[in-house]
Amino acid sequence: MNRTHYRLKIMRRSHVGILSSTLKKEPLPECPSLEKGDTYTQSEFLSRLAHECRYDRLLLPTYQTGEVVFVHASAYVYFIQPAEAHDLNFKLHFLLQLRWTDRRLAYSLYSPERTKIIGESDLRSRVWIPHLYMSNEQSSSLMGTDTKDVLISIAPDGEVLFSRRMQAVLYCWMNLQKFPFDVQKCSMNLESWKYNASILRLMWEKDNSVRLSSELHLTEYSLLDYWTNESVVRGDIVNMRLGGGRSGNYSALKFTFKLGREVGYYLMDYFIPSMMIVAMSWVTFWLQADASAPRITLGTSTMLSFITLASSQAKTLPKVSYIKASEIWFLGCIGFIFSALVEFAFVNTIWRRKKVVNLKKVNSKYILKSTLTPRLARKELQKELQCSPQLSKSRSCSSLNQETSSDPAGPGYNNYLTVHSFPSALNLPTITTQSYDELVQRSGGRHNSSEGSDEPPKHHTWTQMTPQEIATWIDKRSRVLFPLLFIFFNIIYWTFVYCL
Repeated sequence: MNRTHYRLKIMRRSHVGILSSTLKKEPLPECPSLEKGDTYTQSEFLSRLAHECRYDRLLLPTYQTGEVVFVHASAYVYFIQPAEAHDLNFKLHFLLQLRWTDRRLAYSLYSPERTKIIGESDLRSRVWIPHLYMSNEQSSSLMGTDTKDVLISIAPDGEVLFSRRMQAVLYCWMNLQKFPFDVQKCSMNLESWKYNASILRLMWEKDNSVRLSSELHLTEYSLLDYWTNESVVRGDIVNMRLGGGRSGNYSALKFTFKLGREVGYYLMDYFIPSMMIVAMSWVTFWLQADASAPRITLGTSTMLSFITLASSQAKTLPKVSYIKASEIWFLGCIGFIFSALVEFAFVNTIWRRKKVVNLKKVNSKYILKSTLTPRLARKELQKELQCSPQLSKSRSCSSLNQETSSDPAGPGYNNYLTVHSFPSALNLPTITTQSYDELVQRSGGRHNSSEGSDEPPKHHTWTQMTPQEIATWIDKRSRVLFPLLFIFFNIIYWTFVYCL
C-alpha cells in the first residue's frame, strides 16, 4: 500500500509539471487591430477599442501621467417635492450629467468618419466611470421602466459624457423658528467616494450648470433662488472608507435652492379662524355678570375649539427644543381666551357681594383698588374712622337724580350715595351707614353752616357703588381693553414675523 501511494504522488507531480510547461509555451492573445475602424460596426469597434489588452476600466484615465482627472457636472431638475416639516427631507427628480476626458478612448485616428459612440448600460460596464455619492441621501435610485435611464457617449477625442436620470430623497435640516413664515435652504451634496481631491476634482459646468424645468411647480413652497458651489470636504470616516486605504480631502459639489413657505393656507386655516375664536370669547363681556351658565359655556367652548385647531397644525411639525412662531401665536391667543374666563370669575365674584364699595373717585385706579382690598383690612379701617369725632357727612351729587320720598318703601328710599369728610391725616377712610331722616337733617345743617364761611371745607369726597355697578363697569371697560390689547399683540407679532 505504501508503494502504491508513493507512485501516485510521483505521477501527479509529473502531470502538473507537464501542464505548467504547456501553458507557458502558449502565446497570449494578440490585441485586435483598430485599423480601418470605419469598416466595423459600433459594437465591433467598441469591443476592439475597449479590449482588456489596451484598456483597464479599473484604472484612472490618467494613471500613466499621474495628472488630476477633472469631472465636470451639470443637472437638469424635473421635480422638487418638499415633504412635511416633520420628515425633514425633500424629493428630487433630476438628470445628472458628468463629463470627463479619457485619452485611452480617443479614436479619431482609427475611425475618422465615426462622429460619436453612443451606448447605455452595456457601454457603462466597459469604460471607467467616476464613483460619486450624495452625502445627505436618504434613498435614491435610477429611474426607468424596462431598463435604467443611463446614456453614455464617447467623442472622437476621448471625451466621455455620462447621463443618468435619478430620483432621490435627501435630508434637509430645517430651521422652524419662524414657522409657518420660514425660509428653508435645502441642498444636494455630491462627493467623490473613491478618489481624493489630489486625484479627482469635481467641477460645475461654467454655462448652465443647473437648469430647472419650465413645468416645475411647487405647492406649499415657492422657489426663491438657487445656486451652486464647489468645495473640498475632509474625509471623516478614514478607517471605514476603502477599508482604511486612503484618507484626506475629497472634492464635493453642492446645489442649493432657497424655498419660501406659502402662508396662504395657514392664514385661511389657522390664523384667521383663531382670530375669530378669540373675538368670540369677548361676547361674554356683553352678558350679565351673574349669567354663569352661558358665560362659562362660551368661554370653555372657545378654549377647546382653539386647542383643537392648534393641535391639528402641531401634528405636522417635529418636536424641537426651541419655540416656534406658531407657538408664540398659540400662547398669545390662549392667553386672551383664558383672560376672558378669569375676567368672568372676577366680575361674578364682585357681583355676589352684598356690601357697597367705598370709592374716593370713580375711575379704574380706585375701583380696582377697592375691590381688591382684603375684607379684614376694610373692617379695621372702618372701626378706626368711626371712632374719630372729626367725621362729617354730606349728600352725594349723584343721589339728586333720584326721586326723593319719605316713604321707606318709595323709590328714593336709601338711594343716596353717602359722602363723608375726613381729616387730611387719615389715608383710607370708610363709610358709615345713615338713616334717611338723619342724612337729610345733617346734610342740610352742614350746608347752612358752609354758607356763612368764606373758605370751603377741607375734606376728601368718597362715593359708594354697589357691587353690581362695579361688575358692569368692569365688563364695559373689558369690551374696549381686550380688543385693543389683541390689536397691539398682532402689531408686535406680525412685525416680528416679517421685519425681524
